[in-house]
Amino acid sequence: MKYIFLPFIAWVTSGCVKFAINLFRFGMKDAKKLIGYGGFPSTHTTIISSVVFFIGFEKGFMTSNFSLGLGILLIIIIDAHGLRREVEKHSITLNQLQNKTHLREKMGHTWPEIFGGLLVGLVLSYLAFCI
Repeated sequence: MKYIFLPFIAWVTSGCVKFAINLFRFGMKDAKKLIGYGGFPSTHTTIISSVVFFIGFEKGFMTSNFSLGLGILLIIIIDAHGLRREVEKHSITLNQLQNKTHLREKMGHTWPEIFGGLLVGLVLSYLAFCI
């Protein structure tokens, strides 16, 4: 049953942490605008890492299940840091050409945001394992 609820708990936790950080840094008006892609911690990384680490704690870190999950986690991380950062650059350029901010510019993640997602996922998976 934990496998079903853990991704949702990770999603909500990461979103709340991200909103709280943005609220503290930028205030309510800008925090609402920053909901979505990008920011600390990476929600995508938090969701998948919570399940992958939970598999590791429950089934073992030297299992095929964990290995498969780790592969998927690495693809998510590569996408968050590489591909989505390129989309971010294209959005900035297109917005400059149009002289307006029509496209969302914050899409990708920095390494600290990704590591934050890994940390939140690890903590949540360990708590789920201990329960």
